Amino acid sequence: MSAMEDAATLRSRFGERIVETFEFRGESTVVVTPEGVHEVLEECRRQLGYEMLLDVSGVDHLGTEPRFDVVYELATVDDAKHLRIKTRVAEDQPVPTAVDLWGGAEWHEREVWDMMGIPFAGHPNLTRILMWEGYPFFPLRKDFPLAGRPSEMPDVAFSGVASMAGGPFVACSGAPNTVLREPRAQGVE
Repeated sequence: MSAMEDAATLRSRFGERIVETFEFRGESTVVVTPEGVHEVLEECRRQLGYEMLLDVSGVDHLGTEPRFDVVYELATVDDAKHLRIKTRVAEDQPVPTAVDLWGGAEWHEREVWDMMGIPFAGHPNLTRILMWEGYPFFPLRKDFPLAGRPSEMPDVAFSGVASMAGGPFVACSGAPNTVLREPRAQGVE
């Protein structure tokens, strides 16, 4: 069975919880309501053979409602099938966690929370993974300024150019080839 046939199976099984299915450039996508996303993911895992969760990501559609997409990339272990499950959520609308289905979802969901501010209901440890706890912004949202935001914690975060002088690594920008230009630990030739 192909991924597109799996999409048709999901549509027949879940009815109105499937918003749409489509194929683009050989990739199959199933758009699911937020209320049905966990059930659909569970069906993919337990019945359709998608043993691997490759990625969970967030997409910001600033200016539209709902604002965000949460996208799950699924695959079979033999890489014969690849299926994208997508759900559209409003700002601050929680998405059910997929950690109970794929343990690796824990880090992916934490990253989506940290960078986009999309919460995952039932997540066992929904804490920041890249930014520090208490940071009030979500850097991958489209309304986050490219130059960053001022911080009251200059020793933790700064927006200036990081100096390489005196740091643990050195680079030789004028070296004749890539190997010699690569940064390396000081004193190592």
